[in-house]
Amino acid sequence: MSNLAINGGKKVFEVPANIPSWPPVYEDTADEIREIYLSHAWSFYGKKEVEFNNEFAKYTGANCCAMMANGTVTLEVAMQALGIGPGDEVIVPAYTWIATGEAVVVVGATPVIVDIDPATFCIDPAKIEEAITAKTKAIIPVHLYGSMADMDKIMAIAKKHNLFVIEDCAHAHGGEWNGKHVGTIGDVGSFSFQQSKTVASGEGGACITNDEALGEKMGRISHIGYQYAAKQGQASTPPPIGLICHNYRITEFQALILLSQLRNLRRDTETRAASAEFLREKLNAIDGITVQEKGRCATLQGYYMLGVRIDSDRLKEGITRAEFAQAVNAEDAPVSTGWGNLMNRQKLWSVPESMYRIESCAVAERLATKELITIPLQWLMCTREELAKLAEAFAKVAAEYIR
Repeated sequence: MSNLAINGGKKVFEVPANIPSWPPVYEDTADEIREIYLSHAWSFYGKKEVEFNNEFAKYTGANCCAMMANGTVTLEVAMQALGIGPGDEVIVPAYTWIATGEAVVVVGATPVIVDIDPATFCIDPAKIEEAITAKTKAIIPVHLYGSMADMDKIMAIAKKHNLFVIEDCAHAHGGEWNGKHVGTIGDVGSFSFQQSKTVASGEGGACITNDEALGEKMGRISHIGYQYAAKQGQASTPPPIGLICHNYRITEFQALILLSQLRNLRRDTETRAASAEFLREKLNAIDGITVQEKGRCATLQGYYMLGVRIDSDRLKEGITRAEFAQAVNAEDAPVSTGWGNLMNRQKLWSVPESMYRIESCAVAERLATKELITIPLQWLMCTREELAKLAEAFAKVAAEYIR
């Protein structure tokens, strides 16, 4: 093992890879931000907010888009608009960020946590069907890292049992399933624009839908009851009685930043998809390593990260997934180990056990705690030469750590 950089050997990357900083920034956007600052018009259905709503709806093929403060309240608003609340159950995947499940709790419903597909790391449709009860009201599939949940199977289950489908697209901007942009297949698509996301504005989110009445309702819920594009203090019509509304507004600064990134989304999504395919071929050739499969019907796969599975049964005695990742990092090839646990076991999960139900989640537990290594989004914007070296770093470590 003296060959490994972590033990003093020569690094694969003698010169650090040119990994781009994230989020991307543009000089002309910086100039426009100054203009907004000097305009004194920073929020409340401003020109840029309305423009982004229109442009993102057009880009995704949705009829409506409602920007919001972040990608957690988007899930809450979607469920509230669909009438989901106390006494209802919502099926969610075991491996996802805590927001997916906690949003269900916030609206008063019960998250039902089910296992994932071992190839895509997304919710397993067979496990959804097994978990449905008379109380089930909705499914929240998460398009995770570099894959998509099987929307054909999920929509068939939803139709059979009369369930709503809210697509959690926080990782999937730009992705298409059979030519349809993610988020337009279910009843609502929820997006996050948090600092690390594929399209990012520090914080922010949006819901898209093809149902105009539902879009109007989500806009009102997130905008303290105002109708779409209203001026402050000029509500022409009130929200329906009983529709409890919130202040989840976004600012003109965020909308402008997002517009600048949206202009490059198609090009960058195609670049990342091609890079992922290059890495998938290289890494799948390494014994004991399997790359997360893209969506079964992905005509364009969006990427937030690329998931890599290390077969824990093949690791040499005493070697862990964390040590494998550390050894790859020592080659100056930065990777991560994801969230490290199931959604309901992550450090920030604070929901009492009495407020959720968990089914058997053996696949997700093994992946999350023993096998997953994630390749950050920025790598997928690197050169082929750099990607080949990244694969070389994995192969170098695998030769020493996998039997």
